[in-house]
Amino acid sequence: MVKINIAIDGFSSCGKGTLARYIANEMAYIFIDSGAMYRGVTLAVLEAKIPIDAVDEIEKLCKTLFFTFEKSMENGRFELHVNGINVDHKIRTLEVSNSVSEIARISPVRKQLVAVQRAIGRNKGVVMDGRDIGTVVFTDAELKIFMTAKPEVRAKRRFEELSAINTSVTYEEVIANLKKRDYIDTHREDSPLLLAKDYKVLDNSDLTKEEQNSIAMRWVREAIAKVSIS
Repeated sequence: MVKINIAIDGFSSCGKGTLARYIANEMAYIFIDSGAMYRGVTLAVLEAKIPIDAVDEIEKLCKTLFFTFEKSMENGRFELHVNGINVDHKIRTLEVSNSVSEIARISPVRKQLVAVQRAIGRNKGVVMDGRDIGTVVFTDAELKIFMTAKPEVRAKRRFEELSAINTSVTYEEVIANLKKRDYIDTHREDSPLLLAKDYKVLDNSDLTKEEQNSIAMRWVREAIAKVSIS
């Protein structure tokens, strides 16, 4: 069967990663969570106690990081490993969330991670989610999905996710963080979050996961069919 690359972009806490994992499992494709990679860099910066505005130090640190996604034997999820260490739970904290957009706007960091992401996608069969996958990383992706949802819906999902891992955080803190990240992601100079004309928009504010998955898989089948007859 013909393989394609699938780019899933959109705002934070829209379920991009959940949908990307589902599609990857259904299609036996490689799943890459680009946002997790930026979170991995952010975690490394915080643990090294490097100031967020120390661009040269952050760039140097980033060059020492090696990223892999390995499937968990416990839950079947693809989890981020940085330099061989599983950091998937550590990168989901509010502390990392509060700084990740600041790190992601640093051009040298973006260039390094984009190069890694493009290399992974050369052979097709990749589902990648993030903020600039369809506009920067995989500009020729055969399917581009832009995910969105109402802010209060996204905040509720994120709050429940953090509560599940026993993080002490309030709903008010979560929605304030989401609004801050939305602004930074859409206003940064390097690779801002954009809705281009070639995206299919998926607003899942009022959709069940089953309904969302059904819509997305229909788009996947249509994209593959289009490539097959071209």
